Amino acid sequence: MAAPAGRRLVALLTVAVVVFALDLITKVLAVAKIDPRDPISIIGDTVTLTLVRNPGAAFSMATGMTWVLTIVAIAVVIGVIKIGRTLQSGWWALGLGLVLGGALGNLVDRIFRSPGPLQGHVVDFVSVGWWPVFNVADSAIVCGAILLVALTVFGIDPDGSRAGRTDDEGAAEETEKGAR
Repeated sequence: MAAPAGRRLVALLTVAVVVFALDLITKVLAVAKIDPRDPISIIGDTVTLTLVRNPGAAFSMATGMTWVLTIVAIAVVIGVIKIGRTLQSGWWALGLGLVLGGALGNLVDRIFRSPGPLQGHVVDFVSVGWWPVFNVADSAIVCGAILLVALTVFGIDPDGSRAGRTDDEGAAEETEKGAR
């Protein structure tokens, strides 16, 4: 039996708040403690803390389109909250919560950081090998998106049901299992 949609929305929002708080705290610490000219080595040159201000999207794409990225982030936030109101799947709540928290984290940078409102540069600070520098919000968005794609591939819908399977098929399968 699926949990009420209200409980799943609370779970989604809880995940989002935790991700947002972790992102905000780590960015404040990164700006205060990391000198952009002097990265902090964690594991040799492979893992470092390197302060970078990113005006673009992931991998510094669309660097001249910061205001568009801000509007896209606002649309994502609205869309996730709208979908979240009908959720019955805990896994979908987790995935959407990760995406929402990450989107909010980077959106706050775009709104409040320099060079100005809706044009702010996102604070990135984690550097791993050849991968572009990222932050907690970026990690949450990527992990949430991977989870949502996996749920879709495995046919799990936001309402907790399996895609393409009617309730009659599910009940017949349960009856069959019980008869064995």
